Amino acid sequence: KECGQHKPSLIVSPASIVYNWFNEFEKFAPGIKVFKYIGNERNKSFSYFDKYDVVLTTYGLLRNDIDSFEAYNFYYIVLDESQMIKNPGSKIYASVLKLNSDRKLLLTGTPIENTLLDLWTQLNFVNRDMLGSLKFFKDYFVKNIEKHDENVASQLKRIIKPFIFRREKQEVAKDLPPLTEQVRYCKMSEVQEKLYETEKSKVRNMIFESIEHETFQKSTINVLQALMRLRQLANHPQLVEGTHGSSGKFDEVLRMLPNIIHHHKVLIFSSFVRHLDLFKEHFKKEGLKFAYLVGSTSNREEVIKNFQDDDDCKLFLISIKAGGVGLNLTQADYVFILDPWWNPAVENQAVSRAHRIGQTNNVTVYRFISENTIEEKIQKLQQRKTMLVSNFVPDEQTIPFSQEEISFLVE
Repeated sequence: KECGQHKPSLIVSPASIVYNWFNEFEKFAPGIKVFKYIGNERNKSFSYFDKYDVVLTTYGLLRNDIDSFEAYNFYYIVLDESQMIKNPGSKIYASVLKLNSDRKLLLTGTPIENTLLDLWTQLNFVNRDMLGSLKFFKDYFVKNIEKHDENVASQLKRIIKPFIFRREKQEVAKDLPPLTEQVRYCKMSEVQEKLYETEKSKVRNMIFESIEHETFQKSTINVLQALMRLRQLANHPQLVEGTHGSSGKFDEVLRMLPNIIHHHKVLIFSSFVRHLDLFKEHFKKEGLKFAYLVGSTSNREEVIKNFQDDDDCKLFLISIKAGGVGLNLTQADYVFILDPWWNPAVENQAVSRAHRIGQTNNVTVYRFISENTIEEKIQKLQQRKTMLVSNFVPDEQTIPFSQEEISFLVE
């Protein structure tokens, strides 16, 4: 820190990571005075911040107490998992723009989750107007790059390159054990397949009709809900209200688990809490010990500690949004991704809960895909998004799809 008046730095992160930051400071830098600005009994005067070197808080509390934060000048502002501010129309984005500090820093493993606009919001926070206004960025960079204009793409790369430092996991942790990944294609049950095909016909007709009548953009919510129903049916009919029947994927996961958990611990990720609940109900019936972490879980640290320390607890059910970042779960060496997410970086973050510093065993990842469903199409879209990230990250909720991509998903 430079000479002069003492100022604390502010680190903003998802709620699930605040305690990780605090514990890491205690472990590796015990001389740094750290304060957790969390809880209901918060003192919003902030003058006491002067006694600390680092203040930790969450995106939600920052948004709620922005009037107090805006009045305080920090040394550094660090946004961890900075993709949280990717929506330029969100309240959290408006809030972080009001913060004052001498320096700004972003930390993220997924700088681009959906489109190049994700990159604009984050870079606009650390270097205001470097990429022009949002309208200019859309009209000049996004539109031309979507038309495969290599000159514009190269121009954007040159502008952002000095401000992005990328280190892949293999560079940081060179001694990490091998990671093996496999895709398990699952045949749907007969009932499940009939339900899926019926729903797919309805969805296709609805989407193509909206395209034909040029109401596609106005139908964003309906389109997303329709795609959600297809994803749910591809997992298990019981995820859709009013439907019943068995699931080929569910049966395949249960077939594989007994041999694995005899000697290993398994992380089981899903986008759908109800999907995890179906497994939870089954594990309870079978008398299997398991851990469970979703957005509504209040005793996160206790749940994580029990899984890490209890040799008999072999299974950990985790929602990908609640537990895809910030967790150290190196006791597990198997990872099940029950359903593909739109962006592969989110899945890779989930895999990194096990494949990280401290892991001594080889890690095996299984991605479960229902055959002949939207899940196979999502895999192909993931490849395109991987190319987008690698192109614009050196060395390496608007609808997240174009009209053409939507048609591809349901064709």
